Amino acid sequence: MAKVTKDMIIADVLRMDKGTVPIFMRHGLHCLGCPASSMESIEDAASVHGMNVDTLMNDLNEYFESLEK
Repeated sequence: MAKVTKDMIIADVLRMDKGTVPIFMRHGLHCLGCPASSMESIEDAASVHGMNVDTLMNDLNEYFESLEK
């Protein structure tokens, strides 16, 4: 099972599955194509954008779990 962690780089998660785009967008990360997304961890991006990283992580991991059913 794919597992997303807070220290993962946003671009790496997007490469794992493009279906994660709407999840990032829904949580307020709209600049997925910006250069920072290829260097910034999910936790760092959440901090910069004032997001709840735990809720984002839950949604991302629920998405990957749903792919395995």
